[in-house]
Amino acid sequence: MFQDAEPAIPNYDTWNTLATNLSYICWVAGILIAAGYFIMLTTTSGSKGKYDFINKFEIRALWIACVILIIGSCFYANHAIYEQVTIISFIVRFFLTGAMSLIVGMILQNLLKFYYPFFIEKRLKVLRYKPRVSPKTGKGMKLLSEEEEDAYLDEGMIAEENVFSVDYDVWKDEETGYIQIEKYAGHLHALQCPECNYQTFKVVKEEIIKTPTETEGGELLKHYQCGYCGYKAKKTVSLRQQTKMHEGSAATA
Repeated sequence: MFQDAEPAIPNYDTWNTLATNLSYICWVAGILIAAGYFIMLTTTSGSKGKYDFINKFEIRALWIACVILIIGSCFYANHAIYEQVTIISFIVRFFLTGAMSLIVGMILQNLLKFYYPFFIEKRLKVLRYKPRVSPKTGKGMKLLSEEEEDAYLDEGMIAEENVFSVDYDVWKDEETGYIQIEKYAGHLHALQCPECNYQTFKVVKEEIIKTPTETEGGELLKHYQCGYCGYKAKKTVSLRQQTKMHEGSAATA
């Protein structure tokens, strides 16, 4: 008597139904996550609010949606199993589709990590410098220059700007004098690396090599490193001299 070389898969109809349903559930969940993010972004009020929302959630939300969609595709690719299919061939098939899904996931991750930030930076720049509307008059406000804004920042804020840990934008309603201050991370966003051209060039360390005074400016040494290729560079930045504080009213956003 001869025995079958490889046993067939038991209950393959149950598996087919389960895999099909799981693939549909994953696809719907992935689409809902992506759609939900953009709906929340649309309903977020104010340019600063949208700026912070994009900065904090966009890449993460899109990556989670992509992972769930890929998992759904993996289940769908293995949903049509027939009685002739053996356990070994099923395992090989599932392994191959899983490997392909992993490759697709790595490609999408790299796109979101190294290419998508270029797109995000352009949108964030537009949101940051979009003219603000005064709640007092309903008219456009003026973005003050670095020199003008110091009159409305306290000593701690100026110190933060001097070491580039925080950057403040000061908007002024010239008709009523109303001031709106917005706070941004000084070096949160990566720059384009001069070596690999990916937007992964970040400040990893800062040190003051000359402290500014009220009569003389200072110097700051910034250490950069690329998160992709590891390229390192240093840059010396001039610090503004300390200024005496002026009286002014401010509303921090």
